Amino acid sequence: MVLNYIFIAFFMIAFAIALFKLIVLGDVEVFPAMMNSTFDSAKTGFEISLGLTGVLSLWLGIMNVGEKGGIVNVIARILSPIFSKLFPDIPKGHPVTGSIFMNIAANMLGLDNAATPLGLKAMEQMQSLNTNKTTATNPMIMFLVLNTSGLTLIPVSIMVYRAQLGAAQPTDIFIPILIATFFATLAGIIITSIYQRINLFNKTMLLTLGGMCLVVGGIIWGFSAMDKETMSLVSTTTANVLLMSIIVGFFAAGIRKKINVYETFIEGAKDGFTTAVRIIPYLVAILVAIGVFRASGAMDSIIGGIGYLVEGLGFSAEWVGALPTALMKPLSGSGARGMMVDAMTTYGADSFIGRLSCIFQGSTDTTFYILAVYFGSVGIRNTRHAVACGLLADIAGVIAAIAVAYLFFG
Repeated sequence: MVLNYIFIAFFMIAFAIALFKLIVLGDVEVFPAMMNSTFDSAKTGFEISLGLTGVLSLWLGIMNVGEKGGIVNVIARILSPIFSKLFPDIPKGHPVTGSIFMNIAANMLGLDNAATPLGLKAMEQMQSLNTNKTTATNPMIMFLVLNTSGLTLIPVSIMVYRAQLGAAQPTDIFIPILIATFFATLAGIIITSIYQRINLFNKTMLLTLGGMCLVVGGIIWGFSAMDKETMSLVSTTTANVLLMSIIVGFFAAGIRKKINVYETFIEGAKDGFTTAVRIIPYLVAILVAIGVFRASGAMDSIIGGIGYLVEGLGFSAEWVGALPTALMKPLSGSGARGMMVDAMTTYGADSFIGRLSCIFQGSTDTTFYILAVYFGSVGIRNTRHAVACGLLADIAGVIAAIAVAYLFFG
């Protein structure tokens, strides 16, 4: 229901602004631009879904081998004490626990291509526990908020863009991004727990969250001692070694269980195509709405209004120049990436705005894209408090990003 209102609002706001531009400002190009964006966005949505087919088939096949080989169940049992507190509605030891862990681990390592099919597998398993097939459950919402808060330990792609655009030290945003995305994830967990009345003040969760803080601190310390070449080499190598180890480990477990690994893989891979086709209409709908909103100039109007308000209140508006990246990130990953590149191109990769735009890009994830794809894959229409929790986590990430940017570069 919330996505329905947002979908309509994008079109209505865009149409109103475009009409004003046409009648008052005489801008005859705005409506053709909006119409072109509908076709371009629809094409993009289809191409993204089509491009996911191969990756989905690969990882759903691997996950099926992992399930039949018993690896997913082992992971589920290990994480059961933690996940039973964070996802109390999921039965202890259920295989979905392993799928959730694999998805979160892939996201943390920046392995987007692996994270999406693993996440869709987790949603499918949670849907099997859902008594109302069109309404999101509490575990689904907590899982999606963990995804939308975008905890990423190794933002390799952002560092690559900075290097390409001439940054003197492309890795200087690594620690700020890590801090900002950690706070976004922590805020997402706390906010969703409040909505769902989950008690985080217990020994298990306090030790887990405290341990996460120590791990993040250790990673920050370790990588801060490396130069940019070493950091890039270590992060990329670690991510790929872990990924290949998972694949080989799953296959080895299948052999140990004496299952037909090839046939089991094919059985799971078949679901990749049907899943990719199923999400096409949901993805096309949200991308078209976002495209129209951008083409109408609504985004530019919002940025201008915020800048005027901030300056009117007597505060520094230096950070507003990077805000398009933050506002676009919940809507479109590629759009936010374009905003980030544009900010670095316009202001300089080592400018405050250029660096802040990179921190915005790495601090959260594409909330509406994730909601549309993940909920669409299992036919969820009533998203309940998912949008509110996801956006509040995004806001926490944005605030943390601004504070960290001023701390490191202000």
